[in-house]
Amino acid sequence: MITLSLGEIAEITGGTPHDMPDPRVQVTGPVVIDSREVRPGSLFVAFVGERADGHDFAAGAVAAGAAGVLASRPVGVPAVVVDDVVAALGALARHVVARLGTPLVALTGSSGKTSTKDLIAQVLEHLGPTVFTPGSLNNEIGLPLTALRADDSTRHLVLEMGARSKGHIRYLTGLTPPRIGVVLNVGTAHVGEFGGRDAIAEAKGELVEALPADGLAVLNADDPLVRAMASRTKARTVLFGEAADAEVRAEDVRLDDLGRPAFTLRTPTGCASVTLRLYGEHHVSNALAAAAVARELGMPVDRIATALSEAGTLSRWRMEVTERADGVTVVNDAYNANPESMRAALRALVAMGRGRRTWAVLGEMAELGGDSLAEHDAVGRMAVRLNVSKLVAVGGQAAAWMRVGAYNEGSWGEESVHVSDAQEAIELLRTEVRPGDVVLVKASRAIGLEKVAQALLAGAEGEAGAR
Repeated sequence: MITLSLGEIAEITGGTPHDMPDPRVQVTGPVVIDSREVRPGSLFVAFVGERADGHDFAAGAVAAGAAGVLASRPVGVPAVVVDDVVAALGALARHVVARLGTPLVALTGSSGKTSTKDLIAQVLEHLGPTVFTPGSLNNEIGLPLTALRADDSTRHLVLEMGARSKGHIRYLTGLTPPRIGVVLNVGTAHVGEFGGRDAIAEAKGELVEALPADGLAVLNADDPLVRAMASRTKARTVLFGEAADAEVRAEDVRLDDLGRPAFTLRTPTGCASVTLRLYGEHHVSNALAAAAVARELGMPVDRIATALSEAGTLSRWRMEVTERADGVTVVNDAYNANPESMRAALRALVAMGRGRRTWAVLGEMAELGGDSLAEHDAVGRMAVRLNVSKLVAVGGQAAAWMRVGAYNEGSWGEESVHVSDAQEAIELLRTEVRPGDVVLVKASRAIGLEKVAQALLAGAEGEAGAR
């Protein structure tokens, strides 16, 4: 973070100094919410959580080197006490972002946000130091914490924005106003909370509404609900995708034997060949979004293509591909799932498994509301249509419905099975997976299917590393 005194932080947040002999003491280290991450000069932010109260760790944080604490009550050590710690953290982020004036890129979408954010960040690093959202910390706490990592050396700030309800993205853009806004897609993730795709589009479009007139909206030409958002912004718009009218588009898309895409990147200022290290054709769209952002920030097309071709996976459990010594390939995509990302992962599995036996170990997709059973049924049916060799549906009623969909689509018997939990899936796979098989593991985060991938790889990663 840029250097600020505790007194300045009190003024910015509207807080009151407590137990603070010298308000001129400066915060020179990172802003943290975990006392174990304190570094000399840090600001420790004390939240009251479900399992622990950060105020109980305030004294220890200062003893470990923190310059002070942002808290909702006095803690016996130098602190800025505020009524609402979340709001104060946001106000601090807003001040820092405004003071730096760093070009800020924000992106949202129903799926692919984290992978695309990672791509954008890796490409922009070629232009200068870039601060970006770690993992999926895209809410009212994670977003300001990321923004506060920026300092005077930061050239670009790339922030992922999630939406739990209408108005959430509007709030986030108020904390960290973007100059470039990227909307990837409008799918059915969280449809149970929003009530329909039109309502999701309304919420996602809050990002482009927040853009200034001299900003840029980067919109997916292949998604009608995203394309329509051009009417909701005063900023310029750039379309990306495979549509003929997309300014940044992919042509001649193809997959190699491992399911990694290559394509020709075509823009108004030239074209270049891209060969991604990522797995699955769905990453083509993500790469195009990254290309559109980089082009806006002055990067030549050939450098964009090179940077995209060099980029890898930064966030865990997202299409992590590891090959065991016996030739079994494990695809750990267990961080999260929705109908769109499930379909993309299944297509990637089939592309990777040409000539090999393929396993789809799929858990339940959360927050689908009344559409849940139908969507799980559709995923099971798609597994059959794609000729996946084995389907293992993991979980409760929704997972059982996935297996029913597979059975009804192709009269699958031994090719599909329903198990109650991750441990049962592990026992099944340990018995039946053979050398050379490809195993995809995917589910909503709460299901915890990463345990399946980890069990399959236990003792094997030292023998054969991730591809």
